[in-house]
Amino acid sequence: MDRRLFLIGLPLTLAGCAAQEVWAPDDVVARAMFRDPDNSYLTLFTMKNNGSGNGAHTALLINASQRVIFDPAGSFVQTRMPERNDVLFGVTPELERFYISYHARVTYHVVAQKVSVAPEVAEQALMLALANGPVPQAHCARATSRLLRQLPGFERVRQSWGPNNVSDDFAKLPGVETREYREDDPDDKSVAAARIAAELAAID
Repeated sequence: MDRRLFLIGLPLTLAGCAAQEVWAPDDVVARAMFRDPDNSYLTLFTMKNNGSGNGAHTALLINASQRVIFDPAGSFVQTRMPERNDVLFGVTPELERFYISYHARVTYHVVAQKVSVAPEVAEQALMLALANGPVPQAHCARATSRLLRQLPGFERVRQSWGPNNVSDDFAKLPGVETREYREDDPDDKSVAAARIAAELAAID
């Protein structure tokens, strides 16, 4: 049995009763699946305020048997990446760029920290993300750090409510590659959301 198809039907447990459950159908998830074949890796996204430097959101891209974004309590609504309880499927490099562009604007930038991991570690991260369930608002860093702490080699990542704390601990991992993304969109995220929706519609 294809392990990737098995993941589609994996039962999820709730992480918090206040979070909304989202469950894309099996066929939609199966059609969307994508993997970067080069290697296995994790990319931590931290959205930071340009003025204060404070972290506002945390998410984790996982390239395992498929490429997903664990986006706990995320607000990015679109039509190309089906979602199951804060896990976005079918994350191509193009859609990753749209995800980053949605968050980067005149008041916030995105820090992406990428680290290569063994295939089994990436797969464990994927399984943990799928099993996590929907995350309540303001729990993004806590949920992400809890996931990371369960992975071999990531034990020193502290479980934290603060996105910057998770980013600081992630930066201490061997071989981390860090990039920053900045854009000059207005502070209103709905502007970026409308632009991205139009671009995705044109692609379709």
